[in-house]
Amino acid sequence: MEKHLLRYIWNHTRPQQIWILAIVLISMIPYFMAFDLPKQIINGPIQGQGFNGPRATMPFLAFDYSIPFVGWSISFDGFEMNRLWMLMALSGVFLLLVIINGLFKFYINNYKGRLGERLLRRIRYELVDRLLRFPPSTMRQIRGAEVSSMVKDEVEPFGGFTGDAFVQPAMLGGQAIAALCFIVLQNLWLGLIAAFMVAIQVGIIPKMRRRLIELGRQRQITARHLAGKVGEIVEGMDTIHSYDTTNYERADIAHRLGQIYKIRYELYQWKFIVKFVNNFLSQLTPFLFYSIGGYFALRGTLDVGQLVAVINAYKDLPGPLKELIDWDQARQDVQVKYEQVREQFEPTQLIEPTVHALAVKLPDHDASPLAAVNLTIVDGSGASVAENVTLKIELGETVAVIDNAGIGAEAVAEAFGRIVWPASGKVMLGDTDILELPEAVTGRQMTYASADSYFFHGTLKDNLLYGLKHAPMTKEKEPKLTMARRWALNEAQMAGNSTHDPNTDWIDRRSTSVSRGSQDDVKQSVLGALDAVQLTPDVMELALHSYIDPAENPTLTERVVEMRFALREELTKQGLGSIVSHFDFSAYNTEATVRENLLFAATRQNGNGTPDVEIEEGEYVFEVLKTAQLFDLLYDMGLAIAENVTEIFAGLPPEHPLFQQLEHITAEDIAFYQQFLKRKRSRRDLQVSANEQRAIVKLSLYYVEPRYRFGVLTPDIMRQIVAARDIFYANLPAALRDRIERYDPHKYMSAATLRENILFGKLSHRSPDAPAKIRNVAARLLREMGLYESFIGLGLDYDVGASGRRLTLIQRHKLSLARALVRRSSYYVFNKPLPGLDRRVQEEIVKNVLHFLQEQDNNPSVVWVLSNTSLSRLFHRVIVFDRGHVVEDGTFETLDMKSGIFKSLVA
Repeated sequence: MEKHLLRYIWNHTRPQQIWILAIVLISMIPYFMAFDLPKQIINGPIQGQGFNGPRATMPFLAFDYSIPFVGWSISFDGFEMNRLWMLMALSGVFLLLVIINGLFKFYINNYKGRLGERLLRRIRYELVDRLLRFPPSTMRQIRGAEVSSMVKDEVEPFGGFTGDAFVQPAMLGGQAIAALCFIVLQNLWLGLIAAFMVAIQVGIIPKMRRRLIELGRQRQITARHLAGKVGEIVEGMDTIHSYDTTNYERADIAHRLGQIYKIRYELYQWKFIVKFVNNFLSQLTPFLFYSIGGYFALRGTLDVGQLVAVINAYKDLPGPLKELIDWDQARQDVQVKYEQVREQFEPTQLIEPTVHALAVKLPDHDASPLAAVNLTIVDGSGASVAENVTLKIELGETVAVIDNAGIGAEAVAEAFGRIVWPASGKVMLGDTDILELPEAVTGRQMTYASADSYFFHGTLKDNLLYGLKHAPMTKEKEPKLTMARRWALNEAQMAGNSTHDPNTDWIDRRSTSVSRGSQDDVKQSVLGALDAVQLTPDVMELALHSYIDPAENPTLTERVVEMRFALREELTKQGLGSIVSHFDFSAYNTEATVRENLLFAATRQNGNGTPDVEIEEGEYVFEVLKTAQLFDLLYDMGLAIAENVTEIFAGLPPEHPLFQQLEHITAEDIAFYQQFLKRKRSRRDLQVSANEQRAIVKLSLYYVEPRYRFGVLTPDIMRQIVAARDIFYANLPAALRDRIERYDPHKYMSAATLRENILFGKLSHRSPDAPAKIRNVAARLLREMGLYESFIGLGLDYDVGASGRRLTLIQRHKLSLARALVRRSSYYVFNKPLPGLDRRVQEEIVKNVLHFLQEQDNNPSVVWVLSNTSLSRLFHRVIVFDRGHVVEDGTFETLDMKSGIFKSLVA
């Protein structure tokens, strides 16, 4: 990167800067004319200079100009005008000059803004481009939050300064020189005074502002470190809570904020000192003008018009002068920031741009074999973790790699995946060092996956297909481009950005693991990968918990309603009809709560995924209960439930497992009920408050007879609750209508999950294995009705959140492996991708993965660093590392027969 920001700006915006400088130069002509015009107005038509009498006239716009060397002359006699019309004409010219100067400023400022934003876009793109070219060792030393803060915030001033870099000093300097020249032409002494005061301001103020620049630099660095620390807190939140270090982190943040406060306070002090001195010097000059200029006017050596013109000219001088000084400060400030940014983005080594060259097709390269030649890898401290490792992997081999002591196997796997660069030696793909090969070769011929794989914010599908997005698959044709796209392309080219459209099709269907030349290759690769890593049940579960809008997907929702009736019919055929209590508007559903029976509807959740309390137990619910004469009944019922609950849970600690059996009731609620019942027994005339009554009724609202079995829900109460449904909907407030969706067996409910729509009822509490039975029947129906892939698609649309945090750790490990299996590669390197799984599950997944890859027609190799040594029997070859050295290499059977490290590990 360029060392100086001004040079960087000039190199990338030279034609535009020359154009705008020419415009600035032209704008000086009307600017200077505007200074002389007030003098002409005052001395001419107002004071009568040049008019010999009341009816005298003078020519307006008269001129006589002789062209040098050729002797030609151009002249115009003008328009004869009296004093009044001359006043109006000159005032009109003044207004015209104001408009022209304003238009020049408007054009110049707009052009500067566009120029600045374009360069800001360029430099941000260049920084991210360089970030993508950082070697792995450099990436391990930086903090993401700090770098993102620099790209987002610290380069922001560069955009504003770019437009002013050359235009501002030219325009402001021109304006200041024009004003000074005009003052000198009017009166030499006043001109010298103005020049002297300008020299003082230009000499003193920039020196005083150097301290401001240094403080600004310190503020920037401390703010960047604060951003990095906040980023660490976010990333390490689980660790902070696990080790009770929240108060330490608060103390650390408070200390950092104190440093920033101290710097900013000193910055404010210096800022206002400089402002005070600058304002004093600016106001001192008018004092001299009024006193000295007035003295000259009284002596008759300076007329009033000249004095007014001088004062008017000087009025426009401090502004440009102050802005010129501000520009110089801004220049030094952005130069300091630019140097700081440059230091961070100028590592000792960068990946060559040719390595990242775009390639639509896989470049020709013989990918066999994959070899490590005298490979030595060091960690961050410089200690060797793998030393002089030499091994070769041929196509079609399945290789298990095991560590006895140390992390040599993991380090070599990372070197194969280009995650680390070797300190010495090479990793060869065919006859070429992989560090010399373009990523279009290594990034497609080799696939690396580990437990530390990162997931980008987006859907499961986005992350699964991420490894297929090498290049845009469709070429943009000029005649078919929209105006918006043409504009975007032109701006990207002007800013030196990539011109590829991220919204076009980037998925390379030729590089899917299942490659049979059909349109379904991507789908089959995804489904096969999910099955292989046993992630399909998780994806299906995510689908069943999702919400679908019938307006957006009418066909699928209609099929779900069909499945609802098909499931009911199938359960009846198999004699399992009793395990689901279906919703019926004319009947009470004994497996549902009292509240659910009253509402007889699905309620939309809040934005944070929690139920809407206003609907579930809000004011309107209690009004309906009173209208239906159910409030007192449910209050009595709630008292009975409270008696039972307090008897069962009295004395139990809050963390007792029994509390998990209660919904909407906490240990604090139990304590409240105990106190309330105690007061009620001791005082027969106890006045129960409205809030206490509602708290007791709330117990009834969440009561399910088959689940709690207190015997308090009578058939009479059930009938009254069913009858109250009409009352509930008859007067439903408008604010609640869009948040409640009434149960309808023939309609899909967007407020309910997919699972709730299929079931349309409640599972029986009397059948503990009801979920498993339902699952088996529903799974078969899904495939028979052709809905299986649609449901999987819904699950794949699940948002995984930042870094995949909405998934469990096991799901993230499986997803990392599945993402690798979707791709078609010659070598698959799996670096302990499933560390947290049960051994039996690990074995099943390893078998599935090997079988899935062996079915591919490109005969890929698999290198798997195992965390479970016994699984090495599933591989053709076993390599054993001990303290960074290869100590054993052979088949499982051969090594098992020797009395070596491997045999002891297996034992």
